[in-house]
Amino acid sequence: MNIAIIPARGGSKRIPKKNIKRFAGKPLIAYSIEAAKASGIFDKIIVTTDSQEIANTAIELGAEVPFTRPAKLSDDVSGTRPVTNHAIKYCIEHFYKPEYCCCIYATAPFIEAEYLQQGLDALQKNEDKAFAFSVTSFAFPVQRALIQQGSGVAPMYPENISKRSQDLPEAYHDAGQFYWGRTDDYLSKKRIFSEHSIPIILPRHLVQDIDTAEDWFRAELMYKAYIQGLKSD
Repeated sequence: MNIAIIPARGGSKRIPKKNIKRFAGKPLIAYSIEAAKASGIFDKIIVTTDSQEIANTAIELGAEVPFTRPAKLSDDVSGTRPVTNHAIKYCIEHFYKPEYCCCIYATAPFIEAEYLQQGLDALQKNEDKAFAFSVTSFAFPVQRALIQQGSGVAPMYPENISKRSQDLPEAYHDAGQFYWGRTDDYLSKKRIFSEHSIPIILPRHLVQDIDTAEDWFRAELMYKAYIQGLKSD
């Protein structure tokens, strides 16, 4: 059995009520819940939140909110892993022990069901791995990054600054969408950003962090352009 766990606390400061703020016509969290439902691979879709308003919205969208997240896991410094593990332990105690768990961020409007399925498939086919999570490539070689130095700039990696882009290995970063893991591995001390994980590579046009008002504006423009492009094809 598989469960989706969507963390969505109510105390967002930079974008108030971010998780349920309307994004391109729907609450932001709706996109994650809808993708999880569309994938058809989850026995339960659980939203973990400390906010009754978020809970009501999640339930209306078809998710479950079987508990209120404890205050100690709802502050600005609470990490995603402890929040996910708390939900897993609740599920084990009150329902059943799932085989696979997937933490899905509530702020991922570009998330698609097919990539959730890819993550599960990859994990099932690689028994030596513990996790599978979304990544995307950097648009520019990170090995040729610059840093500010006084009133000028300097290469972060001087040994690479004169190399051609095609001669440098492609680099990836966390896409901030989903994190599959076996239940026992989630509850272990194994790290996700390590050799224990399989990267599920997403195209860059499906990835956009939403942490600030500027991010929100950019993401909404990208989303509308993407959807309109699909409809016109």
